[in-house]
Amino acid sequence: MTEPGARLSRYGGLAGAILLTVAGYLGGALPDAPLGATPVSIWRAPGGPATLTCWLIGTALLVGAWWSLRAGAPSGRWAYVTAGLWILPLLVAPPLGSRDVYSYACQGWTYARGVDPYAVPVAAAGCPWLDAVAPIWRDTPAPYGPVFVLLAALAVGVGGGLTGTVVALRVIAVAGLLLAAFCLPGLARAAGVPTRRAAWLALAAPVIGVHLVGGAHNDAVMLGLLLCGLLVAIRRPGRPAALLVAGALLGLAVTVKATAVVVTPFAALAAVHGRHTVRALLRDGGWLAGGLLAAPLVTSALSGLGFGWVGGLTRSGDSEQWTSPPTAVGLVVDYVGALAGRDPQAVPVVRAVALLLLAVLLVVLWCRAWRDLRASGDPALARRWSGPGSSARPWVTLHGAGLALAATVTLSPVFHPWYATWPLALLALTATRTTWFLLPAGAATFLALPDGTNLARFTKAPGAVAMTALVLFLLLRIRHHGHQRSPAGHDRARTWL
Repeated sequence: MTEPGARLSRYGGLAGAILLTVAGYLGGALPDAPLGATPVSIWRAPGGPATLTCWLIGTALLVGAWWSLRAGAPSGRWAYVTAGLWILPLLVAPPLGSRDVYSYACQGWTYARGVDPYAVPVAAAGCPWLDAVAPIWRDTPAPYGPVFVLLAALAVGVGGGLTGTVVALRVIAVAGLLLAAFCLPGLARAAGVPTRRAAWLALAAPVIGVHLVGGAHNDAVMLGLLLCGLLVAIRRPGRPAALLVAGALLGLAVTVKATAVVVTPFAALAAVHGRHTVRALLRDGGWLAGGLLAAPLVTSALSGLGFGWVGGLTRSGDSEQWTSPPTAVGLVVDYVGALAGRDPQAVPVVRAVALLLLAVLLVVLWCRAWRDLRASGDPALARRWSGPGSSARPWVTLHGAGLALAATVTLSPVFHPWYATWPLALLALTATRTTWFLLPAGAATFLALPDGTNLARFTKAPGAVAMTALVLFLLLRIRHHGHQRSPAGHDRARTWL
C-alpha cells in the first residue's frame, strides 16, 4: 500500500480505537452494569444507541484498517508504532467485551485470603466484588493454572480495591503482550518472513487490542511466555541450559492456560541440534521436557495449590454456543431430533468426537513436521524444500505449532473471541495464505458488545445452522482438494496452508 494509504489506515484504526474507548465509558463492562442484558435492552438504555453506534463503527474501522494492510505494513517500526497507537486509547478504557477480569479479581482475592480457588468458588469464598462477576463463573472453580492465580493475587495486593485490581490485571496483560512483541522479530527472522508482516498481523489485530488489552485477558500472558519459550528453543537448540529455560517458559505458559500444552511437542522438535533423529530428539527434547515439567511442579508446590487446577478445566465447557463448530453441529442434530419428536442430546457426543479428532490431528501434524524436518536435513531431499528463509527448521516447527493451536480452537467445546489470538501470532509468522485465519480473527471482534454481552447467545439457532453449513462446505472443499493433490505427497512442504 502507498504511504498515503498506509497513513489513512493508521489514523482510521486510531479513530476506531478511540470510538471503542468512548463506547466503553458509555456502556462497557463496568462493575455496576446490569447483567443479563440483551442487544435490545442495551439499545433502549440511556445512551444505548450511542454505545452501540460507537462500538460498531469503531470495530469496523479497526478491522478495516488492519485488513487493508494484511500483506504487511510499510516497515516493522511502522507496524509497532501503529499497533501501539491503537492500543493507547484502550489502555484507559473500562473493561471491554467481557467480564472475565472480575472473575480473575475474585479468584485472586480468594487465594489472597488463604482459600483454595480450585476447591471453593468465588461466591462461596465471599468475594466482595461478586456482583460484578458473570453468573456462570460465580459457582465454578478457577480454570487457570497456579501462575495466573498468583498473578491475580498480586494484582489484588497491589490494587487494593476493585478498580486498582482491574488496572493491575490490565498491566499484567500488557506486560505479556510486550513480551510477545519483543520476541516477534527474532521469530520472524528465524522463520524467514519480514517483521513488518508478522508484527502487523499479530500485534495490530483488533482482537488483540479489544480483548487482550481492553478485556485484560490472561491469554496475553500465555502468549508472551509461549513465544519467548519458542524463541529460546529455536535460537539455542542442543544447549541443555537454554533448553531448560525454554521448557520452563513453556511450562509457565501452561500454568497460565493449559491450552499452551499443544505447542510443546513442536518445541521439542525445535530443540534438536543437527539432524532430526530419534536419539537427538530424546537427548535435546529431554532437556526441554525437564524444564517443562519442573515449572508446573514448582509453581504448584510453592503456591500450595497442588494440581487442583486440572479439575477446574472440566467446567470450561459448561456454556453451549454456536461459535464452537462441534457445539454448533450438536445443536443442529438436537434441532432436527426435536422436529422428529426426539431428544438426541447430541452436543456432548459431538464434542467428545471432536476432542478425539483433535487428538488424532495433533499427532498427524507432529508426524508431518517430524517428516519434513528429517527431509530438510537430508542433502538429497533438501532441494525439494520450498519453505521460506534460509532454514526450514524454525518455519516447520512454528507453523506446526500454529496449526495445532488453530485445530485446538476449532475443535474445542467452547469458543470465545479472544481464543482467536492463540494461533494468530504463530500463523502470522509462517502461513503463506492468510485469509483463512485472518477472516475469523476479524469476525470474532464483532461477537461481543462492550458490556460483555455475547451476541452468540441471541443467535443460537441461526448461528448453529450457519456454522454447521460452513463446516459441511469446508469438508467438501477439503475432500475436493484431496482428490486433486499429487500422489507424490511431499513435493512441496509449503502446501501447509
